[in-house]
Amino acid sequence: MTAVGIIAEYNPFHRGHAWQIGEVRRRLGADTAVAACMSGNFVQRGDFALLEKHARAEAALSGGADLVLELPTPWACAPAERFAQGGVAVLEAAGVVTHLAFGCECGDLEPLERIVACLDTPAYHAGLRRFLDGGMTFAAARQGAVRGLTDRETAECLSRPNNTLAVEYLRALKKQGSAIEPLALPRVGAAHDSGELGDFSSASAIRERVLAGESWRELVPEGTAHVLEREMGAGRAPVSAASCERAILARLRQMGKEDFRPYDGGNEGLYRRFYQAVQSETALEDVLAAAKTKRYPLARLRRMLVLSALGVRTPGPGEMPPYLRVLGANGRGRGLLREMVERAVLPVLTKPGSVRRLGERAQEVFDLESRCTDFYVLAFPELAQAGPGQEFAIGPVMR
Repeated sequence: MTAVGIIAEYNPFHRGHAWQIGEVRRRLGADTAVAACMSGNFVQRGDFALLEKHARAEAALSGGADLVLELPTPWACAPAERFAQGGVAVLEAAGVVTHLAFGCECGDLEPLERIVACLDTPAYHAGLRRFLDGGMTFAAARQGAVRGLTDRETAECLSRPNNTLAVEYLRALKKQGSAIEPLALPRVGAAHDSGELGDFSSASAIRERVLAGESWRELVPEGTAHVLEREMGAGRAPVSAASCERAILARLRQMGKEDFRPYDGGNEGLYRRFYQAVQSETALEDVLAAAKTKRYPLARLRRMLVLSALGVRTPGPGEMPPYLRVLGANGRGRGLLREMVERAVLPVLTKPGSVRRLGERAQEVFDLESRCTDFYVLAFPELAQAGPGQEFAIGPVMR
């Protein structure tokens, strides 16, 4: 069976991802199985997911995915390189994925592969260091170093967020020696983080409308609308960091300056600015604004804020998830699961309680995930729905 993986950027609110799944099946055959490796309750932009992960898995299944696997929080909330490292590792370990499909602004593998070819060379690292020492942001320095080794048009691919993530997918496939074949698809609809509304509105624009209580139903797939309406009616959605603002500030204010160092990421002294911002501000957005400089993008600061509050450190190079957590499957997805029993190189976790038999590392990661979920549910609109221990109590969605 041909099986295509879609890594954790998959978002059931964005019609573009349903289009991607349809395009995958148009190119590779209508019987192609789609495995979505999806972030859990905390996402790569450094925020709470709008909808709890099992509900999002249900929406993903209604949108065309056949199997939904979880990317644990340490990788899901990491910078692009570690995010891709974890996502590729999950799909590779499943043993059934033949292709990796991703949307990107250029819609073409060739310029992305040219970028990958130069990123780990001494000349690239020398150019990167020169630009960083000149005060550039990492993104601008990276683009400048690549331009010096390729050409302006190729380097400009790195100015678009989905191209940048696609490059990291290709690097991760290469570093992990994966035989999974990349499949670049054009990204359709509004630009990343665009406020533009229409048939392919950005996920961030939809999120803003839902949180603001404005009309949103016409912007999302029908299956997603049904799940979101049900969860809102039950008091489990929508979810945002703002609903946990005091809890987050309380955690951050209990931390000393050195306590922030492990969440710095670049070891550039950002943790000192962040500590001072926490000690002087009374709102999360004000903390971020006080810590921000031209050198540090807001997404990095948001990740640092959430990871500090959760006590989650970014995985190191080569560090991979220790199990394959199933969040949902349909009939074709269950077929993939049967194949995975024979071919997966990591344990397949369908019953949360089974993690206790998988060894110390698996237990450690799952316990961390459970603590993150216990914090996440405190942001539910209805506190009566926010009981602890939900990570162990809720099994995968089977359709």
